[in-house]
Amino acid sequence: MTTTTELGTAGTRFTQPPEEGGAAMLLRPYARHLAVVIVLQVVGALAGLAPLLAVVELGRLLLEPGPVDHDRVRLAVVAGAAGLFVKLLLTAAAAGIGHLLDGRVQLALRRQLAARLGRVPLDWLSRRRSGELARLVGDDVGAVHPFIAHTPGELASAFVVPLASLVYLFTVDWRLTLITLIPVLAAVALVPLMMTPARLREQADFDTAMARIASSVVEFVQGIAVVKAFGGGERAHREFRDAADDFVAVFRRWVHGISLIAAGMQLVLSPPFVLLSVLIGGAALISGGGMPPADLLPFLLLGLGLTAPVAALGHGFDELQTARRAVGRIRDVLAVAPLPEPAHPVAPHGRRVELREVRFAYEPGRDVLGGIDLVLEPGTVTALVGPSGSGKSTLVRLLPRFADPTSGSVRLGGVDLRELGSRELYRQVSFVFQDVHLLRASVTDNIALAAPDARPDEVVRAARLANVHDRILELPRGYETVLGEDARLSGGEAQRIALARALLADTPVLVLDEATSFADPHTEQAIRRALDTLREDRTVLVIAHRLETVIGADTVAVLEDGLIVERGRPADLLAADGKFAALWRSRHAADPAGAGERW
Repeated sequence: MTTTTELGTAGTRFTQPPEEGGAAMLLRPYARHLAVVIVLQVVGALAGLAPLLAVVELGRLLLEPGPVDHDRVRLAVVAGAAGLFVKLLLTAAAAGIGHLLDGRVQLALRRQLAARLGRVPLDWLSRRRSGELARLVGDDVGAVHPFIAHTPGELASAFVVPLASLVYLFTVDWRLTLITLIPVLAAVALVPLMMTPARLREQADFDTAMARIASSVVEFVQGIAVVKAFGGGERAHREFRDAADDFVAVFRRWVHGISLIAAGMQLVLSPPFVLLSVLIGGAALISGGGMPPADLLPFLLLGLGLTAPVAALGHGFDELQTARRAVGRIRDVLAVAPLPEPAHPVAPHGRRVELREVRFAYEPGRDVLGGIDLVLEPGTVTALVGPSGSGKSTLVRLLPRFADPTSGSVRLGGVDLRELGSRELYRQVSFVFQDVHLLRASVTDNIALAAPDARPDEVVRAARLANVHDRILELPRGYETVLGEDARLSGGEAQRIALARALLADTPVLVLDEATSFADPHTEQAIRRALDTLREDRTVLVIAHRLETVIGADTVAVLEDGLIVERGRPADLLAADGKFAALWRSRHAADPAGAGERW
Protein backbone atom coordinates (compact mmCIF):
# COMPACT_ATOMS: atom_id res chain seq x y z
CA MET A 1 0.00 0.00 0.00
CA THR A 2 1.29 3.46 -0.87
CA THR A 3 1.80 5.89 1.97
CA THR A 4 2.43 9.61 1.93
CA THR A 5 4.72 11.56 4.23
CA GLU A 6 5.86 15.16 4.52
CA LEU A 7 9.47 16.03 3.74
CA GLY A 8 10.54 19.55 4.55
CA THR A 9 8.15 22.35 5.25
CA ALA A 10 7.56 23.82 1.84
CA GLY A 11 4.53 21.74 0.98
CA THR A 12 6.49 19.14 -0.95
CA ARG A 13 5.05 15.69 -0.38
CA PHE A 14 6.72 12.42 -1.26
CA THR A 15 4.80 9.23 -1.87
CA GLN A 16 6.78 6.43 -0.32
CA PRO A 17 6.72 3.50 -2.77
CA PRO A 18 6.25 -0.07 -1.64
CA GLU A 19 9.26 -2.11 -0.65
CA GLU A 20 9.16 -4.14 -3.85
CA GLY A 21 11.71 -3.57 -6.59
CA GLY A 22 11.40 -0.40 -8.58
CA ALA A 23 11.65 -2.08 -11.98
CA ALA A 24 9.02 -4.66 -11.04
CA MET A 25 6.59 -1.91 -10.01
CA LEU A 26 7.10 0.18 -13.13
CA LEU A 27 6.92 -2.82 -15.49
CA ARG A 28 3.98 -4.55 -13.83
CA PRO A 29 1.44 -3.30 -16.44
CA TYR A 30 3.59 -4.87 -19.16
CA ALA A 31 4.33 -8.18 -17.41
CA ARG A 32 2.27 -10.27 -19.84
CA HIS A 33 4.00 -8.88 -22.91
CA LEU A 34 7.38 -9.24 -21.23
CA ALA A 35 6.58 -12.89 -20.48
CA VAL A 36 5.80 -13.48 -24.16
CA VAL A 37 9.20 -12.02 -25.11
CA ILE A 38 10.98 -14.26 -22.60
CA VAL A 39 9.14 -17.41 -23.75
CA LEU A 40 9.86 -16.71 -27.41
CA GLN A 41 13.51 -16.02 -26.64
CA VAL A 42 13.90 -19.20 -24.57
CA VAL A 43 12.15 -21.48 -27.06
CA GLY A 44 14.14 -19.97 -29.90
CA ALA A 45 17.38 -20.48 -28.02
CA LEU A 46 16.50 -24.11 -27.27
CA ALA A 47 15.71 -24.61 -30.95
CA GLY A 48 19.19 -23.25 -31.65
CA LEU A 49 20.63 -26.35 -30.03
CA ALA A 50 19.29 -28.49 -32.87
CA PRO A 51 22.05 -27.59 -35.39
CA LEU A 52 24.74 -28.37 -32.80
CA LEU A 53 23.17 -31.68 -31.88
CA ALA A 54 22.78 -32.45 -35.59
CA VAL A 55 26.53 -31.89 -36.07
CA VAL A 56 27.22 -34.19 -33.11
CA GLU A 57 24.99 -36.89 -34.59
CA LEU A 58 26.59 -36.50 -38.02
CA GLY A 59 30.03 -36.91 -36.45
CA ARG A 60 29.03 -40.09 -34.75
CA LEU A 61 27.43 -41.45 -37.93
CA LEU A 62 30.49 -40.71 -39.99
CA LEU A 63 32.89 -42.14 -37.40
CA GLU A 64 30.95 -45.37 -36.97
CA PRO A 65 32.51 -48.43 -38.65
CA GLY A 66 30.70 -49.80 -41.64
CA PRO A 67 28.55 -48.13 -44.30
CA VAL A 68 27.00 -44.73 -43.63
CA ASP A 69 23.23 -44.67 -42.93
CA HIS A 70 22.11 -42.02 -45.43
CA ASP A 71 18.57 -41.80 -44.04
CA ARG A 72 19.86 -40.90 -40.59
CA VAL A 73 22.25 -38.38 -42.14
CA ARG A 74 19.38 -36.71 -44.02
CA LEU A 75 17.25 -36.71 -40.86
CA ALA A 76 20.03 -35.06 -38.88
CA VAL A 77 20.53 -32.39 -41.56
CA VAL A 78 16.79 -31.66 -41.81
CA ALA A 79 16.42 -31.50 -38.03
CA GLY A 80 19.36 -29.11 -37.74
CA ALA A 81 18.05 -26.86 -40.51
CA ALA A 82 14.54 -26.85 -39.01
CA GLY A 83 15.92 -25.94 -35.58
CA LEU A 84 17.94 -23.09 -37.08
CA PHE A 85 14.86 -21.77 -38.93
CA VAL A 86 12.73 -21.90 -35.76
CA LYS A 87 15.46 -20.13 -33.79
CA LEU A 88 15.71 -17.31 -36.33
CA LEU A 89 11.93 -16.94 -36.52
CA LEU A 90 11.29 -16.87 -32.76
CA THR A 91 14.34 -14.73 -31.98
CA ALA A 92 13.23 -12.16 -34.57
CA ALA A 93 9.71 -12.19 -33.14
CA ALA A 94 11.03 -11.75 -29.59
CA ALA A 95 13.27 -8.86 -30.70
CA GLY A 96 10.43 -7.14 -32.54
CA ILE A 97 7.95 -7.46 -29.69
CA GLY A 98 10.61 -6.48 -27.15
CA HIS A 99 11.49 -3.27 -28.98
CA LEU A 100 7.82 -2.38 -29.49
CA LEU A 101 7.26 -2.97 -25.79
CA ASP A 102 10.31 -0.85 -25.00
CA GLY A 103 8.88 2.00 -27.08
CA ARG A 104 5.57 1.79 -25.21
CA VAL A 105 7.29 1.72 -21.82
CA GLN A 106 9.56 4.67 -22.60
CA LEU A 107 6.62 6.68 -23.96
CA ALA A 108 4.58 5.89 -20.85
CA LEU A 109 7.45 6.80 -18.53
CA ARG A 110 8.12 10.10 -20.29
CA ARG A 111 4.41 10.95 -20.17
CA GLN A 112 4.28 10.13 -16.48
CA LEU A 113 7.39 12.20 -15.82
CA ALA A 114 6.07 15.12 -17.86
CA ALA A 115 2.74 14.99 -16.04
CA ARG A 116 4.40 14.77 -12.64
CA LEU A 117 6.98 17.49 -13.34
CA GLY A 118 4.13 19.72 -14.49
CA ARG A 119 2.40 19.33 -11.12
CA VAL A 120 5.15 19.14 -8.53
CA PRO A 121 5.60 22.16 -6.26
CA LEU A 122 7.80 24.90 -7.69
CA ASP A 123 10.07 24.83 -4.65
CA TRP A 124 10.98 21.21 -5.51
CA LEU A 125 11.78 22.15 -9.11
CA SER A 126 13.82 25.17 -8.07
CA ARG A 127 16.24 22.92 -6.16
CA ARG A 128 16.95 20.81 -9.26
CA ARG A 129 19.45 21.71 -11.95
CA SER A 130 18.15 21.78 -15.51
CA GLY A 131 20.76 19.27 -16.64
CA GLU A 132 19.61 16.83 -13.95
CA LEU A 133 16.00 16.92 -15.16
CA ALA A 134 17.06 16.71 -18.82
CA ARG A 135 19.12 13.64 -18.04
CA LEU A 136 16.21 12.09 -16.15
CA VAL A 137 13.69 12.41 -18.99
CA GLY A 138 16.22 11.59 -21.71
CA ASP A 139 19.10 9.39 -20.58
CA ASP A 140 17.50 7.67 -17.59
CA VAL A 141 14.41 6.64 -19.51
CA GLY A 142 16.63 5.53 -22.40
CA ALA A 143 18.72 3.44 -19.99
CA VAL A 144 15.67 1.23 -19.42
CA HIS A 145 15.91 0.02 -23.05
CA PRO A 146 18.25 -2.96 -22.55
CA PHE A 147 16.36 -3.95 -19.41
CA ILE A 148 13.18 -4.39 -21.47
CA ALA A 149 14.22 -5.15 -25.03
CA HIS A 150 17.23 -7.40 -24.42
CA THR A 151 18.20 -8.44 -20.92
CA PRO A 152 15.19 -10.48 -19.67
CA GLY A 153 14.97 -12.77 -22.68
CA GLU A 154 18.71 -13.03 -23.14
CA LEU A 155 19.36 -13.86 -19.49
CA ALA A 156 16.54 -16.41 -19.41
CA SER A 157 17.82 -18.16 -22.52
CA ALA A 158 21.41 -17.86 -21.27
CA PHE A 159 20.46 -19.97 -18.25
CA VAL A 160 17.92 -22.37 -19.78
CA VAL A 161 20.02 -23.38 -22.79
CA PRO A 162 23.18 -24.25 -20.82
CA LEU A 163 21.03 -26.17 -18.33
CA ALA A 164 19.60 -28.27 -21.16
CA SER A 165 23.08 -28.72 -22.58
CA LEU A 166 24.38 -29.73 -19.17
CA VAL A 167 21.72 -32.42 -18.80
CA TYR A 168 22.60 -33.80 -22.24
CA LEU A 169 26.35 -33.78 -21.54
CA PHE A 170 25.85 -35.61 -18.24
CA THR A 171 24.19 -38.40 -20.21
CA VAL A 172 27.28 -38.59 -22.43
CA ASP A 173 30.01 -38.52 -19.74
CA TRP A 174 29.61 -37.06 -16.25
CA ARG A 175 33.36 -36.85 -15.63
CA LEU A 176 34.15 -34.66 -18.63
CA THR A 177 31.04 -32.60 -17.82
CA LEU A 178 32.48 -31.70 -14.43
CA ILE A 179 35.81 -30.81 -16.05
CA THR A 180 33.97 -28.56 -18.52
CA LEU A 181 32.33 -26.74 -15.59
CA ILE A 182 35.68 -25.67 -14.10
CA PRO A 183 35.81 -22.33 -16.04
CA VAL A 184 32.20 -21.62 -15.07
CA LEU A 185 32.87 -22.21 -11.37
CA ALA A 186 35.97 -20.01 -11.52
CA ALA A 187 34.01 -17.16 -13.11
CA VAL A 188 31.13 -17.52 -10.63
CA ALA A 189 33.63 -17.14 -7.80
CA LEU A 190 34.61 -13.73 -9.24
CA VAL A 191 31.05 -12.37 -9.61
CA PRO A 192 30.55 -11.40 -5.92
CA LEU A 193 33.72 -9.30 -6.14
CA MET A 194 31.93 -7.10 -8.69
CA MET A 195 29.04 -6.46 -6.30
CA THR A 196 30.84 -5.48 -3.12
CA PRO A 197 29.73 -2.25 -1.36
CA ALA A 198 32.95 -0.59 -2.50
CA ARG A 199 32.25 -1.40 -6.17
CA LEU A 200 28.64 -0.19 -5.85
CA ARG A 201 29.79 3.07 -4.23
CA GLU A 202 32.25 3.60 -7.07
CA GLN A 203 29.46 3.10 -9.61
CA ALA A 204 27.22 5.54 -7.75
CA ASP A 205 30.06 8.08 -7.69
CA PHE A 206 30.49 7.52 -11.42
CA ASP A 207 26.80 8.33 -12.03
CA THR A 208 27.02 11.43 -9.85
CA ALA A 209 30.08 12.69 -11.71
CA MET A 210 28.35 12.09 -15.05
CA ALA A 211 25.28 14.04 -13.88
CA ARG A 212 27.49 16.92 -12.73
CA ILE A 213 29.15 17.12 -16.15
CA ALA A 214 25.76 17.06 -17.91
CA SER A 215 24.43 19.85 -15.69
CA SER A 216 27.60 21.94 -16.12
CA VAL A 217 27.41 21.67 -19.91
CA VAL A 218 23.70 22.58 -20.05
CA GLU A 219 24.08 25.54 -17.72
CA PHE A 220 27.22 26.80 -19.44
CA VAL A 221 25.58 26.68 -22.88
CA GLN A 222 22.37 28.29 -21.62
CA GLY A 223 24.28 31.09 -19.93
CA ILE A 224 26.96 31.65 -22.57
CA ALA A 225 25.59 35.06 -23.53
CA VAL A 226 25.71 36.29 -19.92
CA VAL A 227 29.16 34.79 -19.46
CA LYS A 228 30.51 36.66 -22.49
CA ALA A 229 28.76 39.91 -21.61
CA PHE A 230 30.02 40.07 -18.03
CA GLY A 231 33.41 38.45 -18.39
CA GLY A 232 32.67 35.33 -16.35
CA GLY A 233 34.14 32.95 -18.88
CA GLU A 234 37.05 31.89 -16.70
CA ARG A 235 34.77 31.01 -13.79
CA ALA A 236 32.31 29.16 -16.04
CA HIS A 237 35.12 27.20 -17.69
CA ARG A 238 36.61 26.45 -14.29
CA GLU A 239 33.34 24.92 -13.09
CA PHE A 240 33.22 22.67 -16.15
CA ARG A 241 36.89 21.74 -15.78
CA ASP A 242 36.33 20.88 -12.13
CA ALA A 243 33.42 18.64 -13.10
CA ALA A 244 35.51 16.96 -15.82
CA ASP A 245 38.48 16.48 -13.48
CA ASP A 246 36.20 14.99 -10.85
CA PHE A 247 34.77 12.58 -13.43
CA VAL A 248 38.25 11.49 -14.55
CA ALA A 249 39.28 10.80 -10.95
CA VAL A 250 36.12 8.81 -10.27
CA PHE A 251 36.45 6.90 -13.54
CA ARG A 252 40.05 5.96 -12.83
CA ARG A 253 39.12 4.77 -9.36
CA TRP A 254 36.25 2.70 -10.75
CA VAL A 255 38.37 1.17 -13.52
CA HIS A 256 41.21 0.41 -11.11
CA GLY A 257 38.82 -1.41 -8.80
CA ILE A 258 37.08 -3.52 -11.40
CA SER A 259 39.63 -4.04 -14.16
CA LEU A 260 41.45 -7.03 -12.61
CA ILE A 261 38.18 -8.77 -11.79
CA ALA A 262 36.79 -8.17 -15.27
CA ALA A 263 40.02 -9.34 -16.90
CA GLY A 264 40.06 -12.53 -14.82
CA MET A 265 36.46 -13.29 -15.67
CA GLN A 266 37.05 -12.65 -19.36
CA LEU A 267 40.05 -14.97 -19.32
CA VAL A 268 38.37 -17.98 -17.71
CA LEU A 269 35.28 -17.61 -19.91
CA SER A 270 37.19 -17.18 -23.15
CA PRO A 271 36.75 -19.91 -25.79
CA PRO A 272 40.46 -20.86 -25.83
CA PHE A 273 40.47 -21.46 -22.06
CA VAL A 274 37.26 -23.51 -22.18
CA LEU A 275 38.44 -25.55 -25.17
CA LEU A 276 41.79 -26.13 -23.49
CA SER A 277 40.06 -27.47 -20.39
CA VAL A 278 37.84 -29.78 -22.47
CA LEU A 279 40.71 -31.04 -24.63
CA ILE A 280 42.98 -31.77 -21.66
CA GLY A 281 40.23 -33.62 -19.80
CA GLY A 282 38.98 -35.40 -22.92
CA ALA A 283 42.46 -36.47 -23.98
CA ALA A 284 43.11 -37.95 -20.55
CA LEU A 285 39.84 -39.90 -20.60
CA ILE A 286 40.26 -41.12 -24.20
CA SER A 287 43.90 -42.18 -23.74
CA GLY A 288 42.88 -44.12 -20.63
CA GLY A 289 40.13 -45.87 -22.53
CA GLY A 290 37.40 -44.37 -20.41
CA MET A 291 35.57 -42.56 -23.23
CA PRO A 292 35.09 -43.15 -26.98
CA PRO A 293 36.72 -40.45 -29.16
CA ALA A 294 33.37 -39.57 -30.78
CA ASP A 295 31.97 -38.49 -27.38
CA LEU A 296 34.47 -35.61 -27.25
CA LEU A 297 32.63 -33.83 -30.07
CA PRO A 298 29.50 -32.71 -28.07
CA PHE A 299 31.74 -31.24 -25.35
CA LEU A 300 33.70 -29.23 -27.91
CA LEU A 301 30.48 -27.88 -29.45
CA LEU A 302 28.27 -27.44 -26.38
CA GLY A 303 30.91 -26.82 -23.76
CA LEU A 304 31.36 -23.21 -24.86
CA GLY A 305 27.66 -22.60 -24.23
CA LEU A 306 27.98 -23.53 -20.56
CA THR A 307 29.82 -20.30 -19.89
CA ALA A 308 26.98 -18.19 -21.34
CA PRO A 309 25.15 -17.47 -18.03
CA VAL A 310 28.24 -16.10 -16.31
CA ALA A 311 29.34 -14.26 -19.46
CA ALA A 312 25.88 -12.75 -19.81
CA LEU A 313 25.92 -11.75 -16.14
CA GLY A 314 29.36 -10.21 -16.50
CA HIS A 315 28.67 -8.31 -19.74
CA GLY A 316 25.14 -7.31 -18.72
CA PHE A 317 26.08 -6.31 -15.18
CA ASP A 318 26.83 -2.69 -16.05
CA GLU A 319 23.65 -2.32 -18.10
CA LEU A 320 21.55 -3.91 -15.36
CA GLN A 321 23.08 -1.67 -12.69
CA THR A 322 22.64 1.40 -14.88
CA ALA A 323 19.02 0.50 -15.56
CA ARG A 324 18.39 -0.19 -11.87
CA ARG A 325 19.76 3.19 -10.82
CA ALA A 326 17.89 4.94 -13.63
CA VAL A 327 14.63 3.29 -12.55
CA GLY A 328 15.37 4.37 -8.99
CA ARG A 329 15.77 8.01 -10.05
CA ILE A 330 12.59 7.81 -12.13
CA ARG A 331 10.71 6.38 -9.16
CA ASP A 332 12.04 9.14 -6.92
CA VAL A 333 10.53 11.77 -9.21
CA LEU A 334 7.27 9.89 -9.68
CA ALA A 335 7.09 9.59 -5.88
CA VAL A 336 7.02 13.37 -5.48
CA ALA A 337 3.34 14.04 -5.01
CA PRO A 338 1.75 17.23 -6.35
CA LEU A 339 0.14 19.66 -3.99
CA PRO A 340 -2.92 17.84 -2.63
CA GLU A 341 -6.26 18.44 -4.31
CA PRO A 342 -9.42 18.82 -2.18
CA ALA A 343 -11.89 15.95 -2.28
CA HIS A 344 -14.76 18.45 -2.49
CA PRO A 345 -13.60 21.76 -4.02
CA VAL A 346 -15.22 24.94 -2.74
CA ALA A 347 -15.87 28.00 -4.91
CA PRO A 348 -14.66 31.39 -3.59
CA HIS A 349 -17.14 34.07 -2.61
CA GLY A 350 -15.64 37.30 -3.89
CA ARG A 351 -12.17 38.53 -4.81
CA ARG A 352 -10.76 39.49 -1.44
CA VAL A 353 -7.34 37.92 -0.74
CA GLU A 354 -6.25 37.33 2.86
CA LEU A 355 -2.98 36.00 4.24
CA ARG A 356 -3.44 34.90 7.85
CA GLU A 357 -0.42 34.12 10.01
CA VAL A 358 1.41 32.75 6.97
CA ARG A 359 4.72 31.06 7.64
CA PHE A 360 6.86 29.35 5.01
CA ALA A 361 10.20 27.53 5.03
CA TYR A 362 12.13 25.77 2.31
CA GLU A 363 13.99 23.82 5.00
CA PRO A 364 12.78 22.84 8.47
CA GLY A 365 13.51 25.45 11.11
CA ARG A 366 14.51 28.20 8.65
CA ASP A 367 11.45 30.37 8.04
CA VAL A 368 11.52 32.58 4.96
CA LEU A 369 8.19 34.12 5.93
CA GLY A 370 7.37 34.50 9.59
CA GLY A 371 3.74 35.22 10.39
CA ILE A 372 2.46 37.34 7.47
CA ASP A 373 -0.93 39.04 7.85
CA LEU A 374 -2.02 40.92 4.75
CA VAL A 375 -5.33 41.77 3.07
CA LEU A 376 -5.67 42.58 -0.64
CA GLU A 377 -8.96 44.31 -1.32
CA PRO A 378 -10.74 43.91 -4.70
CA GLY A 379 -10.03 46.70 -7.16
CA THR A 380 -6.77 47.71 -5.50
CA VAL A 381 -3.07 47.44 -6.23
CA THR A 382 -0.83 46.32 -3.38
CA ALA A 383 2.92 46.86 -3.83
CA LEU A 384 5.53 44.81 -1.98
CA VAL A 385 8.85 46.54 -1.35
CA GLY A 386 11.91 45.53 0.59
CA PRO A 387 15.55 44.58 0.24
CA SER A 388 16.67 41.52 -1.70
CA GLY A 389 16.08 38.31 0.24
CA SER A 390 13.27 39.74 2.34
CA GLY A 391 10.76 37.16 1.07
CA LYS A 392 8.85 39.15 -1.56
CA SER A 393 9.02 36.53 -4.33
CA THR A 394 8.26 33.72 -1.91
CA LEU A 395 5.16 35.54 -0.70
CA VAL A 396 3.70 36.27 -4.12
CA ARG A 397 4.25 32.66 -5.23
CA LEU A 398 1.93 31.44 -2.52
CA LEU A 399 -1.04 33.11 -4.22
CA PRO A 400 -0.95 30.90 -7.34
CA ARG A 401 -0.23 28.04 -4.89
CA PHE A 402 3.18 27.04 -6.17
CA ALA A 403 3.61 25.80 -2.62
CA ASP A 404 1.49 25.68 0.53
CA PRO A 405 2.35 27.65 3.66
CA THR A 406 4.10 25.82 6.46
CA SER A 407 1.40 27.20 8.72
CA GLY A 408 -1.38 29.72 8.41
CA SER A 409 -3.55 30.12 5.33
CA VAL A 410 -3.94 32.05 2.09
CA ARG A 411 -7.61 32.71 1.40
CA LEU A 412 -9.47 33.90 -1.69
CA GLY A 413 -13.07 34.98 -1.31
CA GLY A 414 -13.07 33.54 2.21
CA VAL A 415 -11.89 30.09 1.05
CA ASP A 416 -8.49 28.57 1.83
CA LEU A 417 -6.60 28.00 -1.43
CA ARG A 418 -6.13 24.38 -0.35
CA GLU A 419 -9.90 23.95 -0.57
CA LEU A 420 -10.00 25.21 -4.17
CA GLY A 421 -9.44 22.81 -7.04
CA SER A 422 -6.52 23.63 -9.34
CA ARG A 423 -8.79 24.47 -12.26
CA GLU A 424 -10.87 26.83 -10.16
CA LEU A 425 -7.74 28.41 -8.67
CA TYR A 426 -6.24 29.23 -12.06
CA ARG A 427 -9.56 30.62 -13.24
CA GLN A 428 -9.22 33.05 -10.35
CA VAL A 429 -5.46 33.80 -10.28
CA SER A 430 -3.01 34.60 -13.08
CA PHE A 431 0.62 35.60 -12.70
CA VAL A 432 3.66 36.98 -14.48
CA PHE A 433 7.10 36.28 -13.05
CA GLN A 434 10.55 37.55 -13.90
CA ASP A 435 11.67 34.23 -15.39
CA VAL A 436 9.41 34.06 -18.42
CA HIS A 437 9.28 30.85 -20.46
CA LEU A 438 7.62 31.00 -23.86
CA LEU A 439 6.59 27.95 -25.86
CA ARG A 440 8.05 27.09 -29.24
CA ALA A 441 4.72 28.02 -30.79
CA SER A 442 3.05 30.95 -32.49
CA VAL A 443 2.65 34.28 -30.71
CA THR A 444 -1.11 33.72 -30.71
CA ASP A 445 -0.74 30.32 -29.06
CA ASN A 446 1.61 31.77 -26.43
CA ILE A 447 -0.78 34.57 -25.53
CA ALA A 448 -3.85 32.32 -25.63
CA LEU A 449 -2.23 29.58 -23.53
CA ALA A 450 -4.63 30.11 -20.63
CA ALA A 451 -7.60 30.89 -22.91
CA PRO A 452 -7.29 28.60 -25.97
CA ASP A 453 -10.79 29.51 -27.16
CA ALA A 454 -10.07 33.24 -27.26
CA ARG A 455 -10.97 35.10 -30.45
CA PRO A 456 -8.22 36.78 -32.50
CA ASP A 457 -9.50 40.24 -31.59
CA GLU A 458 -9.28 39.35 -27.89
CA VAL A 459 -5.67 38.24 -28.35
CA VAL A 460 -4.87 41.52 -30.11
CA ARG A 461 -6.58 43.53 -27.36
CA ALA A 462 -4.49 41.81 -24.68
CA ALA A 463 -1.32 42.46 -26.70
CA ARG A 464 -2.25 46.13 -27.03
CA LEU A 465 -2.82 46.43 -23.28
CA ALA A 466 0.58 44.86 -22.67
CA ASN A 467 2.15 47.32 -25.15
CA VAL A 468 3.53 44.52 -27.36
CA HIS A 469 1.13 44.66 -30.34
CA ASP A 470 3.35 46.90 -32.50
CA ARG A 471 6.37 44.67 -31.85
CA ILE A 472 4.39 41.59 -32.86
CA LEU A 473 3.43 43.20 -36.17
CA GLU A 474 7.15 43.69 -36.89
CA LEU A 475 7.79 39.93 -36.64
CA PRO A 476 8.11 37.92 -39.90
CA ARG A 477 4.58 36.49 -39.73
CA GLY A 478 2.99 38.72 -37.16
CA TYR A 479 0.86 36.82 -34.67
CA GLU A 480 1.58 33.53 -36.49
CA THR A 481 5.33 33.87 -35.97
CA VAL A 482 6.72 30.79 -34.21
CA LEU A 483 8.86 31.99 -31.32
CA GLY A 484 12.23 30.31 -31.14
CA GLU A 485 12.16 29.45 -34.86
CA ASP A 486 10.99 32.45 -36.89
CA ALA A 487 12.10 35.04 -34.36
CA ARG A 488 13.48 35.55 -30.87
CA LEU A 489 12.29 38.13 -28.37
CA SER A 490 14.21 40.18 -25.84
CA GLY A 491 13.62 39.73 -22.13
CA GLY A 492 11.31 42.75 -21.96
CA GLU A 493 9.32 41.61 -25.00
CA ALA A 494 8.93 38.13 -23.56
CA GLN A 495 7.63 39.62 -20.32
CA ARG A 496 5.08 41.67 -22.23
CA ILE A 497 3.91 38.51 -24.05
CA ALA A 498 3.52 36.85 -20.64
CA LEU A 499 1.63 39.90 -19.35
CA ALA A 500 -0.69 39.77 -22.37
CA ARG A 501 -1.29 36.10 -21.58
CA ALA A 502 -2.24 36.98 -18.00
CA LEU A 503 -4.50 39.84 -19.13
CA LEU A 504 -6.25 37.60 -21.65
CA ALA A 505 -6.91 35.03 -18.91
CA ASP A 506 -9.04 37.79 -17.32
CA THR A 507 -8.75 36.45 -13.78
CA PRO A 508 -9.94 38.40 -10.72
CA VAL A 509 -6.49 38.24 -9.12
CA LEU A 510 -3.28 39.23 -10.90
CA VAL A 511 0.17 38.59 -9.41
CA LEU A 512 3.22 40.36 -10.86
CA ASP A 513 6.65 39.32 -9.62
CA GLU A 514 9.28 41.55 -11.27
CA ALA A 515 7.03 41.51 -14.33
CA THR A 516 8.52 44.72 -15.72
CA SER A 517 12.12 44.13 -14.66
CA PHE A 518 13.32 44.08 -18.28
CA ALA A 519 11.06 46.89 -19.47
CA ASP A 520 12.33 50.33 -20.39
CA PRO A 521 10.69 53.32 -18.66
CA HIS A 522 8.38 54.08 -21.61
CA THR A 523 7.17 50.49 -21.79
CA GLU A 524 6.69 50.25 -18.04
CA GLN A 525 4.58 53.40 -18.07
CA ALA A 526 2.41 51.94 -20.82
CA ILE A 527 1.99 48.71 -18.87
CA ARG A 528 1.19 50.65 -15.71
CA ARG A 529 -1.52 52.58 -17.56
CA ALA A 530 -2.97 49.26 -18.74
CA LEU A 531 -3.06 48.01 -15.17
CA ASP A 532 -4.70 51.24 -14.02
CA THR A 533 -7.55 50.65 -16.49
CA LEU A 534 -8.01 47.12 -15.17
CA ARG A 535 -7.66 47.68 -11.43
CA GLU A 536 -11.40 48.20 -10.99
CA ASP A 537 -11.96 44.59 -11.96
CA ARG A 538 -8.94 42.97 -10.35
CA THR A 539 -7.05 42.44 -7.15
CA VAL A 540 -3.42 43.13 -8.04
CA LEU A 541 -0.31 42.20 -6.05
CA VAL A 542 2.96 43.47 -7.49
CA ILE A 543 6.57 43.45 -6.40
CA ALA A 544 7.55 47.08 -6.94
CA HIS A 545 11.00 48.13 -8.08
CA ARG A 546 10.55 51.71 -9.22
CA LEU A 547 9.28 54.76 -7.40
CA GLU A 548 6.45 55.42 -9.84
CA THR A 549 5.07 51.93 -9.32
CA VAL A 550 5.07 52.44 -5.54
CA ILE A 551 3.47 55.87 -5.62
CA GLY A 552 0.68 54.57 -7.86
CA ALA A 553 -0.27 51.70 -5.52
CA ASP A 554 -3.21 51.81 -3.13
CA THR A 555 -1.29 49.97 -0.42
CA VAL A 556 2.42 49.42 0.19
CA ALA A 557 3.71 46.57 2.35
CA VAL A 558 7.36 46.71 3.42
CA LEU A 559 9.00 43.32 3.98
CA GLU A 560 12.16 42.78 5.97
CA ASP A 561 13.52 39.37 7.01
CA GLY A 562 10.25 37.66 6.14
CA LEU A 563 8.07 40.06 8.16
CA ILE A 564 5.84 42.97 7.19
CA VAL A 565 7.35 45.85 9.12
CA GLU A 566 5.17 48.58 7.62
CA ARG A 567 2.00 48.85 5.56
CA GLY A 568 -0.33 51.60 4.44
CA ARG A 569 -0.86 54.21 1.77
CA PRO A 570 2.38 55.50 0.21
CA ALA A 571 1.78 59.08 1.39
CA ASP A 572 1.00 57.96 4.94
CA LEU A 573 4.14 55.82 5.10
CA LEU A 574 6.27 58.69 3.86
CA ALA A 575 4.77 60.94 6.52
CA ALA A 576 5.48 58.30 9.20
CA ASP A 577 9.21 58.58 8.35
CA GLY A 578 9.91 54.89 8.95
CA LYS A 579 11.41 52.05 6.92
CA PHE A 580 9.54 52.96 3.75
CA ALA A 581 10.54 56.61 3.98
CA ALA A 582 14.19 55.62 4.41
CA LEU A 583 14.00 53.35 1.34
CA TRP A 584 12.27 56.14 -0.57
CA ARG A 585 14.91 58.72 0.27
CA SER A 586 17.80 56.42 -0.63
CA ARG A 587 16.29 55.44 -3.97
CA HIS A 588 15.10 58.91 -4.82
CA ALA A 589 18.54 60.34 -4.10
CA ALA A 590 20.06 57.81 -6.50
CA ASP A 591 17.38 58.33 -9.14
CA PRO A 592 15.41 61.58 -8.87
CA ALA A 593 13.40 60.70 -12.00
CA GLY A 594 12.08 57.61 -10.25
CA ALA A 595 12.51 55.42 -13.26
CA GLY A 596 15.90 53.83 -13.09
CA GLU A 597 16.69 52.66 -9.58
CA ARG A 598 15.04 49.50 -8.38
CA TRP A 599 14.18 48.29 -4.91
